[in-house]
Amino acid sequence: MAKDKTIYTCNDCGGTSPKWLGKCPHCNAWNTLVESIAESNAPVKNRYSSQFQSLAKASEVTTLSDIDATDMARTPTGHEELDRVLGGGIVEGGVVLIGGDPGIGKSTLLLQALDSLQRAGQSTLYVTGEESGAQIALRSRRLGLDGSQVQVLAEIQLEKILATLDHIRPTIAVIDSIQTVYSDQLTSAPGSVAQVRECAAHLTRAAKASGVCIVLVGHVTKEGALAGPRVLEHMVDTVLYFEGDTHSSFRLVRAIKNRFGAVNEIGVFAMTEKGLKGVSNPSAIFLSQHSEPVPGSCVMVTLEGTRPLLVEIQALVDSGGPSPRRLSVGLDRDRLAMLLAVLHRHAGVACMDQDVFVNAVGGVRISEPAADLAVMLAIASSLRGKALPKGFIAFGEVGLAGEVRPAPRGQERLKEAAKLGFSVAIVPKANAPKKNDKAFDGLTIHAVERIEEALNLVRSLG
Repeated sequence: MAKDKTIYTCNDCGGTSPKWLGKCPHCNAWNTLVESIAESNAPVKNRYSSQFQSLAKASEVTTLSDIDATDMARTPTGHEELDRVLGGGIVEGGVVLIGGDPGIGKSTLLLQALDSLQRAGQSTLYVTGEESGAQIALRSRRLGLDGSQVQVLAEIQLEKILATLDHIRPTIAVIDSIQTVYSDQLTSAPGSVAQVRECAAHLTRAAKASGVCIVLVGHVTKEGALAGPRVLEHMVDTVLYFEGDTHSSFRLVRAIKNRFGAVNEIGVFAMTEKGLKGVSNPSAIFLSQHSEPVPGSCVMVTLEGTRPLLVEIQALVDSGGPSPRRLSVGLDRDRLAMLLAVLHRHAGVACMDQDVFVNAVGGVRISEPAADLAVMLAIASSLRGKALPKGFIAFGEVGLAGEVRPAPRGQERLKEAAKLGFSVAIVPKANAPKKNDKAFDGLTIHAVERIEEALNLVRSLG
């Protein structure tokens, strides 16, 4: 067998160099050479060929209608919120990448999930590269997982991890974290781009060949993105992000990519002394508990994956002098500037000399335009110093011409609001339900077509 050697490949042009250089000798691009493996004899059999053969057998060309496609079997983890994000549970041979800030709860949640699966009769393996086995045992005791039979391996060498996976063949294995794993075939340090990419590729192939579900824990950068090459997210089946403030007890797990479930689905957890617990009614954490309505507050219904959530939008308008500020937390700042212009142009509400601050309560991030109407009503309420009616909600997109556009799945949003006891709603006309629908009993729905119509309606209700 030909001996592998290290070469450096340009990410831009694909050219190679026997040693690392600051500038690619082929395309003259700077800092693009990345360490990789090449065999000394080019015509020799590809070093991945045996692994590729185990992944997919050769087949004849056929049509889609002739292929017998069945749903992937899912194994519940015992945590309803985590299963929701995963699409129903773990999948045989699936690879999940989960990232988040240090100390936010990634290892805690995964250890709890492994313990639940083990107690349900599944074989589990926790591979730790950042902590010792004793530290993992101490954490399990703090979480109340007494007598847990989860198997633990403290190892960072890829070849030993693969050999253990092949020997034990667990249902699910957690690699904590992929940045600590290294391969002997590369000379670079653990955590480098080459090591992360090579180790993730080997683990992914092992999962597909053996049917073991592998969960990779990934570090994040200062900007909050997963560290390492972006190709890492393309290799895996599911990408999950842990969100939330470490000073708050609530955590969100969001699916950014999922080949086996809905994208942008979220799971809501509360950090307790016994670990992370699922929150059955997440709308409660995004609503402030005001004894009486206050100016500048408006509740909207947003969609996170398949789940409607009620979120309170708060606005504060104050005198700002010659250079007023526009600041938004959890909402798009550029869209806030556009909505202020629409308010002035079509509704006569001027905030040119006012500071405008907008916040989505609870740390949730809202990217959909259905928040436009609630944001504008909250701003107008704060400017007037008059609160919106009690039990009031609103949602809808607002265009530059002042029209109120419909939001997707408006009926589900209204049903969620009615279920939680809200009594007054202003919605786009296209989202207004049919008359005599008992699902909206107790909820008075006002349909509007323009922003000025919505503001006039609020004044009459107040």
